[in-house]
Amino acid sequence: MASFSEDLRRFGPDSLRVQVGFKDSLSYCRRLAETHYENFTVASFLLSKRLRSSFHVVYAFCRWSDDLGDEIGGSAEARQESLRLLDWWEEELDRCFDGTEPPTHPVYVALREIAKEFGLSKQPFADLLVAFRRDQVQSRYETLQELLDYCRYSADPVGRIVLQLAHAASNGSSPSEQDIQWSDSICTGLQLANHWQDIARDSRLGRCYVPSEVASRFGVDRECLSETTGFRQMMRFLVDDARCRLRFGEALINSVPRLIRTEIALFQRGGLAVLDAIEESQFNVLRRRPVVSRWTKLRLLLGALVPF
Repeated sequence: MASFSEDLRRFGPDSLRVQVGFKDSLSYCRRLAETHYENFTVASFLLSKRLRSSFHVVYAFCRWSDDLGDEIGGSAEARQESLRLLDWWEEELDRCFDGTEPPTHPVYVALREIAKEFGLSKQPFADLLVAFRRDQVQSRYETLQELLDYCRYSADPVGRIVLQLAHAASNGSSPSEQDIQWSDSICTGLQLANHWQDIARDSRLGRCYVPSEVASRFGVDRECLSETTGFRQMMRFLVDDARCRLRFGEALINSVPRLIRTEIALFQRGGLAVLDAIEESQFNVLRRRPVVSRWTKLRLLLGALVPF
C-alpha cells in the first residue's frame, strides 16, 4: 500500500483529479482498511460482503481525515497546512453529498454510492471533521466535560454511522434514540480507553487529553508526567470512568440487528480489554503502551461468537 504522502500527491487538492471508478474505489478503501493496525479488526470476516465493504469505506474516510491532521507535521506551519487540507476534505464531503458534480477522490466515489444505498446523512461525517480540526488548535482540556464534548465529535459519529448501516441493511429502518445513547456511550468509552492507552505517545506529540481538573485532583503535573502514586491513582479514576461508559452501552449488543451484534460485542469488549491491560500494567502507561494480546483477541472473538 502506498504511503500517505504518496496518496496525497495522487489524490490530494494539487493532483490531476483523475476520476476513479466505483469498483476501484471500493478496492482502494478495502486495502487501506486492511493494511492499518487497529486494536481490533475494522470489518471482520463475520460481516456480509455488503456491510464489510461499507465498513471499509467509512474506515477509509476516518483514516484519511486522521492522516490529514496527524501526518503533515507538528509545527505551527504544518498545523496550518493540515487545516487547509481539512477544509479541502470537507469541500469534497460537500460535493459527495450535495454537489451535482461527482467526486473524484476514491474515498468519496465509494462513499457517495454507499450513502445512497444505506441512507447515510452527511452530518456524522461533518461532525468527525470538527474533531480533527480541533486537534490542530487544541492540545489541552480543562474539564472532563470539555473532553467528553470532544468525544461527541471524534468518536460518537462513527457509532451512529455503523448503526445506520446495520439497520438499513437489516430492515430498512433507523436506530432508536435509546440505541444511539448506548452507542454514544460505547464510542466515548472506546475513545477514552485509547487516550489512556496512548498517554505516552500523545505526550511526545505535544498533546495531553487528561483534563486539568482531574490532574489537579490527584496532584499530577500534566506538563511533566511521571509514574507517581498520584499518577496511578489518577489513571485508576480515568480507567474506571471509561469502563462505566462501556458497560452502560452493553445493552446495545442485544438491541441492534443480529447481523451486527458480534461486531458491537467485539468493539465493546475490546475496549474493556484495553482498560484491563492498563490496569494489569499497574497503570504504568508511561513506561510501555499496554496492548491486548493475540490470545485475548481470540478469546474475545470466540466469546462474541456465542449466540445472542
